Amino acid sequence: MMKAKLNIIATLLVLFSTTAFALEHPDDHSHDHGEGQTMDLKTEIKQTIKHHLKDAHYFELYHGLAMPLPVIIWDNGIHLFMSSSFDHGHTLANSKGNYYNLDHGKIYKTDSEGHVLDNQSIIDFSITKNVLVIILMCAFLLISFSKLARSYKKGPIPTGFGRILEPLVLFVRDDIAIPNIGEKHYKKYMSYLLTVFFFIWFLNLSGMMPLGINVTGSIVVTFSLALITYFITQFTANKNYWGHIFWMPGVPVPMKIILLPIELLGTIIKPFSLMIRLYANITAGHVVLMSLIGLIYAAQHWLANGAFFGLTLFLGVIELLVAFLQAYIFTMLTALYFGSAVEEHDDH
Repeated sequence: MMKAKLNIIATLLVLFSTTAFALEHPDDHSHDHGEGQTMDLKTEIKQTIKHHLKDAHYFELYHGLAMPLPVIIWDNGIHLFMSSSFDHGHTLANSKGNYYNLDHGKIYKTDSEGHVLDNQSIIDFSITKNVLVIILMCAFLLISFSKLARSYKKGPIPTGFGRILEPLVLFVRDDIAIPNIGEKHYKKYMSYLLTVFFFIWFLNLSGMMPLGINVTGSIVVTFSLALITYFITQFTANKNYWGHIFWMPGVPVPMKIILLPIELLGTIIKPFSLMIRLYANITAGHVVLMSLIGLIYAAQHWLANGAFFGLTLFLGVIELLVAFLQAYIFTMLTALYFGSAVEEHDDH
């Protein structure tokens, strides 16, 4: 029964994604197989994929309907206005006598004619699409787990959405935290491990919605998550951890000198691999799915359309698994790094 429900959900996700693509790119082309029209459609597909992967200063529900977001700029003072002032980059925004232009997702200070001026003083604190989704996701997690915590006051069995969250919390504790960190130290890391697991997983799932959400496909977001893991690992590490990095026991002194920079570099490579793995897998999944959806519109034969749709549906189901798997891998490796930082050695 559960597998049937998951298949239905996956099918709906792919169908909605296909519909959204059609809304953004209506098929205005005739059935002429001219080279110019084919090239135009290919270019349109490529631009749509790039647009889907990028962050934006507005939240586009579908082509022609976008929700403006707050633009917050520091330019010798705070400038606050809505992104609708840019008219999707077609007009200049005027704030306190200063003019700003939105070009390819970046805000530039210009004169009244649109010529770019010195932009060294501009700092963009805008609430972009990714920032908005992160805020909403944080609020959703806070409310969900607050209700789960309160439900335990009424009895040992949670109610509502907490029934879904509880086995996942136990999964993170029993299959990720305790095996990799140990019974003695795992509790102080559980809050972060639970947060990062559900945060990444739910954002990955939201990325499959036909709204152009691609938070975990942003290198800035994955870098921030990896950086937090790095700082927690280094600041909670015990003397054994640092001892095995700076002066490895049981190793000849010449080898210790050689291994020291390698071990130090390894502390940076580990979180870097977390960043790249999450970013690359999520981005690749989005590109493949969007490319296949684009081929449905580019193909000129009903048999090819059916084949591409079937493949898109299959990969959409696989992406549901990848969304969970990437959250699991990130959390598991994070727990592994925490475990190595607090591991107690008995060197002879």
